[in-house]
Amino acid sequence: MRITILLLLSVVLLASCGSAPVDDFKPDTIIALERHALDLWGQGEPSGYSALYAPEITYFDPTQERRIEGIDAMNALYQPIKGKIHVDHYDMLGPKVQHSGATAVLSYNLISYMKPPNAPEFNVRWNCTEVYRQINGQWKIVHNHWSFIQPILKNPISE
Repeated sequence: MRITILLLLSVVLLASCGSAPVDDFKPDTIIALERHALDLWGQGEPSGYSALYAPEITYFDPTQERRIEGIDAMNALYQPIKGKIHVDHYDMLGPKVQHSGATAVLSYNLISYMKPPNAPEFNVRWNCTEVYRQINGQWKIVHNHWSFIQPILKNPISE
């Protein structure tokens, strides 16, 4: 009887240790979050990104002198431009999501097309990298880095 109980207990323990939860991560989830934020951004509403940012967000972009840290600093950066940005349409090119555990890295190229009144359409070409982390069951951006695609350098680096 004792051997039967020990064997049964061993089988139960082995079965419970061997059954890890199935990872149901879908890269399209991250891409959809990003597209929603971009759609709102194009309407002059930065709240799509603000809602995705973790409180400890860090942010680089070529229009800023240094890294911006924290959601309050990001909201302060966005406040003066709220309602002033209008993107007619955009192309998100080559989005790639790399995932490990509770972290996902999204990288892509973005071409934003704008048509000001009485002016020809123009576009701005960006590289974007974002680090998402799952926090309390929600994907949040903990780091965001924007740069221009093939920028023209004022002072090229010499060798």
